[in-house]
Amino acid sequence: MQIAETLDSAQCVHAAPSKRRSLVAACLAHALHDGYTDGLYPILPVWQAQFGLSYAGLAVVRALYYGPMGGLQVPGTRLVRTLSPRAVLVLSTLVAATGFVVMALPLGFAGLCVGLVLAGVGSSIQHPRGSLLVTETYAPAARRPLGIYNFSGDLGKATVPAIAALLLPILAWHFVVGLMALCGFVVAFALVTLAPRTIWPSPRSNTVVHEPARSGFALLMTIGACDTATRMGYLLFLPFLIEARGGTSPDVGLGLALLFIGGALGKATCAWLGEHLGVIGSVVATEAATALLIVVTLFVPLAPMLALLPLLGIALNGTSSILYGTVPELAPKGDTGRAFALFYTGVISSGGLAPIAYGAIADQSNQTIGVLAAAATAALIVPLAWGLRPLLRH
Repeated sequence: MQIAETLDSAQCVHAAPSKRRSLVAACLAHALHDGYTDGLYPILPVWQAQFGLSYAGLAVVRALYYGPMGGLQVPGTRLVRTLSPRAVLVLSTLVAATGFVVMALPLGFAGLCVGLVLAGVGSSIQHPRGSLLVTETYAPAARRPLGIYNFSGDLGKATVPAIAALLLPILAWHFVVGLMALCGFVVAFALVTLAPRTIWPSPRSNTVVHEPARSGFALLMTIGACDTATRMGYLLFLPFLIEARGGTSPDVGLGLALLFIGGALGKATCAWLGEHLGVIGSVVATEAATALLIVVTLFVPLAPMLALLPLLGIALNGTSSILYGTVPELAPKGDTGRAFALFYTGVISSGGLAPIAYGAIADQSNQTIGVLAAAATAALIVPLAWGLRPLLRH
């Protein structure tokens, strides 16, 4: 008996640093890939001017990245199921970085499109595998580590777009994209030493997942898709909203940084709010605030708009931490890995397709109507969230 207790104690001591390294590896990969995703936004006006694109056309170009990233979540996860977390995270990062290399080469519009697709293929694997790594490492108490993992993505979103926007006035966009690719190769090297070859086994929860909870997964995906559609739709227009108020490229970078810094804070605080105030109350509060603040930013000058962006970021990005932490609870048949792949497929596909719709609305009417459509999507989440309430245990 004493020998068994001694072995269990030794295992716990060994598991603690192993868990931390797994979380750091997942967070590092998430920060890079989310930085890649939103690092494209400061370059959108440059591409629009260089290639003569409409709002909808610009959204289609952006969807070349989002389409593979969203559509390959499930098949990509199944394909790499037998590989170690280290192999998956390193491989996905190398493929994404190679895509940015292709974009950086002087291959014209065709090269840009091919590079976006390749980068999206690489990022398609990272999200579900990183989430599953955190879930399996910390189960059954994975909600807060998942919030940290989600928060790390916003650190990438806050830094990469801001740096890109600051560099664009002094460097050609090809060179800026090349520097982003270099960051990817550096992170891939770091993951070789951080990411685990195997996952240290954590104690499993004996909680039974009831059928009503399983049936709520589709509704959870719908809420996540609408939340992402709102966020990506507003981000599509934000650089142009700032420029319409006399802002410059550094102002665009500042605006994106303020929004993403608020988003990072939102993901850190809303995960805590979700634990103390409940999932539904937190989602309703953040989405109502999102809709209101989006409308307000349409009608104020540049300085007040920039001042509001951190608050908008808290509401705009905070919901996702609550939703991601709920995925294991509502996973169909308890298959958390497949649930994360399906959830990311839904939200990322929405993030790729919704801006095309918003862009088409703006092309047919005006920019203001396009932004208001994004705000209306956030408002739609409020009744959807109340419908999820009976299906959750808390």
